[in-house]
Amino acid sequence: MKISREVRIGVFGMITLTLFIISVNYIKGKDLFHRHRVFYAIYDGTSGIQDAAPISLNGLNIGKVTDLGFLNDTSSKILMELTIYDPVFIPSNSVARIFSLDLLGTKNVEIVFGDSKIPAEDGDTLTGGSQMSLSEEVNKQVAPIKAKAENLLSSLDTMVTVLHSVFNSETRKSINSSFISIRTTLSNLENTTYNMDTLVYGQRKRLERIMFNIESITENFRENDEAITNILSNFSLISDTLAKANLAGTLSNVNSVLSRVDAITTKIDNGTGSVGLLVNDNALYNNLNKSAAQLNALIEDLKLNPYRYVNFSIFPPSKKRMEYAEPVK
Repeated sequence: MKISREVRIGVFGMITLTLFIISVNYIKGKDLFHRHRVFYAIYDGTSGIQDAAPISLNGLNIGKVTDLGFLNDTSSKILMELTIYDPVFIPSNSVARIFSLDLLGTKNVEIVFGDSKIPAEDGDTLTGGSQMSLSEEVNKQVAPIKAKAENLLSSLDTMVTVLHSVFNSETRKSINSSFISIRTTLSNLENTTYNMDTLVYGQRKRLERIMFNIESITENFRENDEAITNILSNFSLISDTLAKANLAGTLSNVNSVLSRVDAITTKIDNGTGSVGLLVNDNALYNNLNKSAAQLNALIEDLKLNPYRYVNFSIFPPSKKRMEYAEPVK
């Protein structure tokens, strides 16, 4: 049976159209010969992801991105169509996260499972998420370091300026002089330590005797510890006795006596009474002085010439012997 030319052209056109549709869908990442599920996710931005970007789960490809577009005419959000070919269980609260696959910035979509026990159905919308790219991560980590480095450089510049202004020629001269003084001081210290070492070496025997004496003293203290304890106990008893004694009354009596003595001395100073007259009256003092001198002369004469005053003789003494004569000094 001969097939007409029109039929052959129609069949060829249908085959060509079918192959074209299959090719276009394959290029878009759609596999018409495998069972698949379609999910959607909404993002604020695509982060540079393209159509046919692979979708992975724990590093295994399970689908492709099959469409990208705005959510609607009045929104700037991006609606992404995700075609999953693997029949793996996907929880309904899973996250479709855009991440960087390599250092070149190639973007992929990763399914991050949630904890829901309800599976996501075909046509459901998953939660969209985005991971910062490597460059963004690096910038985020480097930005604080950059700020600190700038602050450090600024501080170093300020410090160098200050050092330059401080360490001028005069300051350098002063520092040199200070080092010379330090060197001299260290030399003097070395001489002093040498002299001390010589002194200690020369007085070694005396130091040994001193240390021996100190050791003997401490040994005596140790041996007489009980006696020292008794002495301290006696002191404690004495202090307790003094504390219990009526010191206030005694001090009051002493103050009273001192007041009376002060009154007596005041009267003597004022010339009141016999003692006051004796102390303050010069004429009385002189008369008493003269009387004492005359009494002394009388006693001296009595010693030298007792017969003038006491006579036991039958015959009276001569007039010449009875006459008074000044004693020879």
